[in-house]
Amino acid sequence: MSAGMPRGAAVPSLVKWGLSADADLAYRDLVAFGPRTTGELARDLAISGRRAQAAIEELAAAGAASPEPNAPDRRRRLPSWRPAAAAELVPELRRRKAGVVDLGGYARRHRRLLDTLAPAGGLRANHLADRATTRRRIAEISAVERWEHLTVSTERTFTPEAVAAALPLDRQLVARGVQLRACGVPSGNGEGMPPELSYAIVGTEYRECPEVPAKLMVIDRRVALPPVDPLDLDAGTYEIDDPDAVGALVNLFEHLWSTGIEPRRSGVPTIELSPREKVILGLLADGHTDSSAAKHLGISQRTIAYTLRALMDRVGVDNRFQLGLTLGATRAVPPPTGSPEG
Repeated sequence: MSAGMPRGAAVPSLVKWGLSADADLAYRDLVAFGPRTTGELARDLAISGRRAQAAIEELAAAGAASPEPNAPDRRRRLPSWRPAAAAELVPELRRRKAGVVDLGGYARRHRRLLDTLAPAGGLRANHLADRATTRRRIAEISAVERWEHLTVSTERTFTPEAVAAALPLDRQLVARGVQLRACGVPSGNGEGMPPELSYAIVGTEYRECPEVPAKLMVIDRRVALPPVDPLDLDAGTYEIDDPDAVGALVNLFEHLWSTGIEPRRSGVPTIELSPREKVILGLLADGHTDSSAAKHLGISQRTIAYTLRALMDRVGVDNRFQLGLTLGATRAVPPPTGSPEG
């Protein structure tokens, strides 16, 4: 096992940060078995040398792998590559991802949105002076909310204070039978909106879009609450009750909702194993061959092979070694240890 990744820990999914499946598998291989050359990676993963080289170049560009100092292959003088520790890699990927957010562009989209809602005489709205006033007013309106609560969230990370403020209110709404729907953006840690703010509360629905034009809350399709300044929430919030303006904001939400995706259906899914798959994988992990596992279970070797082939097709990998890396990374089974040859 490499430094920085304790035995049994889940390997972070690099696919969630925009890297390819080959790069993700190569990183898992390096974490499980330590420094490897591109040739060794190609053999481990049963992919071409070109694909292995491309994966390593991708990992190096992302800071996920680096050449092992003074450890070239003696025959071909090829460097071995070592994985970056997950504890260091994830914050770096988060920093890089956050750095591509165009705050100026976001502010301009927000202003254009408010301008489209304002008739010739200006935007008719009550100005809630600051963040604390906004939260108190939301609590007042939500106390009489009857059937629908729509939210557009621009945050890529959430503070403990925000979680503490939102969670009790959301639970109260759900308990009263109010439907909660939220649209957001991929979070700064690559894991989507924190479950405690979204779909972990039974009765809520959540979808993600690459970007959204404004932070927004719409209550019972009669009151809308966008911020005055999208980059400074302490500047307060507009409380809008004009039917035409609220209707336009509801249409915006429905457009985002129709184009958003459910994050639970993207990235690396949870892998559910059948009882037979669990038993077979457990025996193979303990060192059984297909023959001895079949004899132990009283089934044919062909059944063992068919079961594993079906599981590989379901998970989306090409061979047993890739299957072991994927299942180990998601903690569906203990990750492989030792060398691939073993």
